Amino acid sequence: MRTTLRAIRRGYEYVASGFESLVTLLEHRYTPLGRFRPGPFAGWDFLWQPALVGCIAMCLILVGGCFPGSPFKLNMISTWFFGEPTVSPTLAPGQTQLLLSIVSTYGGLLLLMRCWLRLAQIVNVHPGATMKKLWRIFFVWSLPLLVAPPLFSRDIFSYAAQGEMTAHGLSPYLYGPFTLGSGPYVSPVDPLWGNAPAPYGPAFLWVDGTIDRIARHNQLATLVGLRLLEFAAIMLIGYAITLLAKAMRRDPSEAFVLAALNPMMLIELVNGAHNDALMTALLVLGVALALRRRLVWATIATACAACVKAPAALGLAFIAWNWTPSPESWRQRVRPISVTTAVAAVVVGFWTVLAGFGFGWVQNLFTNGNVRSWAAPATGVGLGLHLWLAHLGIATDLTHDLTISRVIAMSIALAFATWFFFTAERRGWVRSLAMALLLIVILGPVLQPWYLSWSLVLLAASYRGREHFWLLFLTIIGPVIGLPGGKSLLSGLAAANPLLIALALAVLGGVLLLPMGSWTQWSWPEWKVALAEQER
Repeated sequence: MRTTLRAIRRGYEYVASGFESLVTLLEHRYTPLGRFRPGPFAGWDFLWQPALVGCIAMCLILVGGCFPGSPFKLNMISTWFFGEPTVSPTLAPGQTQLLLSIVSTYGGLLLLMRCWLRLAQIVNVHPGATMKKLWRIFFVWSLPLLVAPPLFSRDIFSYAAQGEMTAHGLSPYLYGPFTLGSGPYVSPVDPLWGNAPAPYGPAFLWVDGTIDRIARHNQLATLVGLRLLEFAAIMLIGYAITLLAKAMRRDPSEAFVLAALNPMMLIELVNGAHNDALMTALLVLGVALALRRRLVWATIATACAACVKAPAALGLAFIAWNWTPSPESWRQRVRPISVTTAVAAVVVGFWTVLAGFGFGWVQNLFTNGNVRSWAAPATGVGLGLHLWLAHLGIATDLTHDLTISRVIAMSIALAFATWFFFTAERRGWVRSLAMALLLIVILGPVLQPWYLSWSLVLLAASYRGREHFWLLFLTIIGPVIGLPGGKSLLSGLAAANPLLIALALAVLGGVLLLPMGSWTQWSWPEWKVALAEQER
């Protein structure tokens, strides 16, 4: 067994090292970063430049989403304050309008990713950035996303409908949003989830229903309330990650950049208002409190996170098991496990009684398994196997094939999570928790980019070695996983003028190669600077 694990480890190191070297080589040779002659680090006065560049990028995303025919959002009457059709929701956008939306949105994403990547590399090489200035960047980058229509996901409309159900005493654990009948809450809901019961915990449902009551059952006001809730959660992540980094004796400014300024977090959790922001914020706060030796408060925060979304319960197990480092006997683990179990039971019971819908959410945890996306490796393998067998003339049941591939993948994820759990002391339990959550997400039946936030935020303050590269890599590819509107986007591009498409590609290439300023040179450590000088 150990020989097999060592072989897997060597194979991973070989492949990962080669991939990282290739990305570094391409980045240095074919981007403007290689045009600057590296000089000494000149302090943090330059931070206004990435703040401005990132704000411009966010504004481009905002503009791209404001076109009535944008393929990146729901184009339906009265689903936002602006940018939506006023006459016919089925009116197809013109070629020019479609390409402008694509160029603006993708151009903004490329520019934002480049800006954040360089900033993340700089704080990695030069610790000690001013937190006040980083918080200013956070607010400047977030403002356009708070104003923009919901992009890349329609989940916020499902949340609003479930809040309306909760406010009227209809159990989201038994019925889907279509139970409300017709109306502004129901029309925007994705039909895939129209009759699906909610898998969310009682804490979120209670907060969701409370927001709907405060909004006086106004759908647009409820959407705004949900977005402000998740924005506050991201702010809590920014606060909690600095506490966590200090407790782990890491640079809080780097952890803040990797977590709170993370483009995927801002786009998917602030604009998309996914409740993963609230779950992750409470989870990180609980972990930070645990490292500060506040067992009861850590358990309360983490149990509240689990009452938003169930995967946070894994944090309770890690906190209780690792509370006593290197115990001499099992008896030393009894007290923290007992305290954690008792406090968590009280918290879960409190939220369950307050929401008033029982424990139906537990049996609904796998309702998203109805989604069949190639982005999830477990599902992609099942779909590929089904198509391959069909090509060979072997008829199989697709549901059966998906079940087999998903069960195998989840078994692998749980096996490694168990290994991380019992060997957490050798690598640090926070880091082990982050890697266990990451494996469960990647090998789960559905892979959504906002699911990655569960682990990436914890890795921001606990990563080691090459994990920094993978954190950056997952952040960059995250927003394009399962990008909505893909079918309509491709059909629109197929009918577009080739000259317009060529012009759009030229503009996007220009954004990719556009120099952002000499401050980007400070992202290279000394050995890379020496290598650059040798290549010249």
